[in-house]
Amino acid sequence: MKGVQAVRLQVATLQELTVQTGRVVKVDGREIALFRLSTGEVRAVENRCPHKGGPLAEGIVCGEYVFCPLHDWKICLRDGNVQAPDNGCVTTFQVDVVNEKVYISM
Repeated sequence: MKGVQAVRLQVATLQELTVQTGRVVKVDGREIALFRLSTGEVRAVENRCPHKGGPLAEGIVCGEYVFCPLHDWKICLRDGNVQAPDNGCVTTFQVDVVNEKVYISM
């Protein structure tokens, strides 16, 4: 049985992403939150907090974490894990930046 190959899609340009501010993109009916960190890295996670479904793109970004705007859950943008004392995770997506274009793999 062959493995499923990821599809890489352009979803933005670097110029469209404000540092430490989320942006929502829709891919195949899914909302994905993109974040350009202060380090210049770009991260992508599902735009839904596992607690009450809060829109993560509207959260406050600090370092490599986003804080859900509804109940302040702290979520790592690198691996999608919710930080203690809360627990859970969100789906993360691989991000590639090539020639100022931002791609995610689905």
